[in-house]
Amino acid sequence: MKLRTVLVVSAALLMGGCDMEPNLPLPTVALSARYKEAPSPGDVPLDPSGQWWKTFGDRTLDDLEAEVEIANPDLAAALAANDRARAYAAAAQAGLYPEIDGVGELSYNRQSNNRPLRSANQPTDFGANQIDAQAASYEVDFWGRVRDLIKAANAQAQASADALAQAKLELHAELASAYIQLRGTDAEAKLLADTTANYQAAYDLTRLRLAAQISPPIDVERAETQLETVKAQALDLSVRRSSLEDAIAALVGQSASAFKIAPSGAPIAAPRRPRTAPADVLLRRPDVAESERFIEAANADIGAARAAFYPRFTINLLGGSQDTGLNLLTPGNSLYSLGPTMSLPLFDGELRKAQLEAANASYAQTVANYRSTILRAVREVEDNLSALRWLAAESHATDTAAEAARKAADMAMKLYRDGASSYLDVVTAQNAALEAERLVIVLRTRQLDANVALMLALGGGWSTKADETNQM
Repeated sequence: MKLRTVLVVSAALLMGGCDMEPNLPLPTVALSARYKEAPSPGDVPLDPSGQWWKTFGDRTLDDLEAEVEIANPDLAAALAANDRARAYAAAAQAGLYPEIDGVGELSYNRQSNNRPLRSANQPTDFGANQIDAQAASYEVDFWGRVRDLIKAANAQAQASADALAQAKLELHAELASAYIQLRGTDAEAKLLADTTANYQAAYDLTRLRLAAQISPPIDVERAETQLETVKAQALDLSVRRSSLEDAIAALVGQSASAFKIAPSGAPIAAPRRPRTAPADVLLRRPDVAESERFIEAANADIGAARAAFYPRFTINLLGGSQDTGLNLLTPGNSLYSLGPTMSLPLFDGELRKAQLEAANASYAQTVANYRSTILRAVREVEDNLSALRWLAAESHATDTAAEAARKAADMAMKLYRDGASSYLDVVTAQNAALEAERLVIVLRTRQLDANVALMLALGGGWSTKADETNQM
């Protein structure tokens, strides 16, 4: 009898090897061989770099980016979520091993004198009863249910790690974008400060000419209007800069009340665009990898849902000793129980059927999300490549316009000093020059910001060995 039990248990253990997971292939998305807005073949090759923001060559930005991964609370929350997912995966892994528990009991029993069917000669007190045993149970994973649950949990943990990488990427990009806009505001502020000084000199000139009865009073009013307007524009820039500075403080995990970035007029270098193909987003973007992990998890969930329709086999073992006193080690007090248990689903109100349908629907959802993520990734790269191309052309035209506007403003002022034109011509020319020069700064800021967006779309930017060689 004992041998038969051992054989049954051994056979059950050996049978645990089937798997109900469908192992569906990863869905494919048709991608072009190159981007519609692809850079020229002479641009640099794609070379992934973790610290992609260093391509801008700004030490202050580098220092701020280092603070993001140390003190940003949103990133800390994403890290905690990843730790939780890993813990769930470890918990699922425990299903592969037996569960062993210790059992101990010490009791003293007494019957009620009025218990029904109690015989007259039955004692009231039964005395002490002590049990010391170890119980073990192990589910034989014959249909692969436990293994599928482990696969799903591991895939979810990997997806959580990808989500953490995406959160880091987005936070770094958000910080870089805010910093670039801050420096663009600094450049505009410097331009307005220089313009204020020039307008102040022009205002003083009109007053002198009025006192000398060379110019009419309206010239003074026009000059004063121009001067106060540019002062107001400078104050508006201060509001925008303060808001950007506070946003950066939050990103690096510091209080806005105690955070300060000194103004700087130093230009930020624009990185060269990479040579890349649409297929690169499948390998580089964390959100694409996350979507792929969700498909793997959903595929494994289908296997677990299918396995729920089949019997579950469990091996149970109980061993120890029992005695009415404290002599547990006395020969004859030992006890044991060993054998398999089968649980066969008969009726559940179609619960398992609904769970399988939900698993199949979840898989279809993850496939659709995966395709959507890839298409969105390609679109984002195309959008930013297009933005960079057109912004470069617009910036070139604006540079030309700004240079012409500066010359026109100088000529108008010279003619005014010589008495050959009115101050209205000066105001018109100077306003046009200021607008053109501010547009130059705005476009350069937008170009840098589009580079950040392109780095985000590509999944982390790039670095180039060619650039390193040129710097040496």
